Amino acid sequence: MATKGKNLSKYDKNKVPNAKEFRFGIVVSEWNDSITENLCKGAIEVLLENEVLERKIVRWNVPGSFELVYGCKKMQESYDMLDAIIAIGSVIEGETRHFDFVCQAVSQGIKDLNVQSDIPVIFCVLTDQNMQQAIDRSGGKHGNKGAEAAVAAIKMAQLRKDSRL
Repeated sequence: MATKGKNLSKYDKNKVPNAKEFRFGIVVSEWNDSITENLCKGAIEVLLENEVLERKIVRWNVPGSFELVYGCKKMQESYDMLDAIIAIGSVIEGETRHFDFVCQAVSQGIKDLNVQSDIPVIFCVLTDQNMQQAIDRSGGKHGNKGAEAAVAAIKMAQLRKDSRL
């Protein structure tokens, strides 16, 4: 595994654009909430560290990862002042093919939102084989993918702003 023994959430704050003026949306799956809440916490911490005001962060919950696409789409439609949206979910492989269908649908759906809308949606959906892998990636030994998603959201918000000039 490429991430074995590495915390990939450490970043150079000097390489992240100033996010003071940006507004962000976060859509969080309630399924596997011990994981998704940690991811959300990591994302919000990074946004705040990079000068995003708390009042400029909008959070919605949806029942599961499959519903993230709809939630993000509705957030895009409802908040045209957002600069980026982070979709947070956790899908853990079980004994059936349900895992494959959900992972494929969510990744394709978020890709479609990025193609169809001007507000970027950041994919922060863990697709792990077991709970320990999810724990390791939501604040454990491999860092917090929510924090990484927040950095990506800031960079994409800046790209969106620059492309409008």
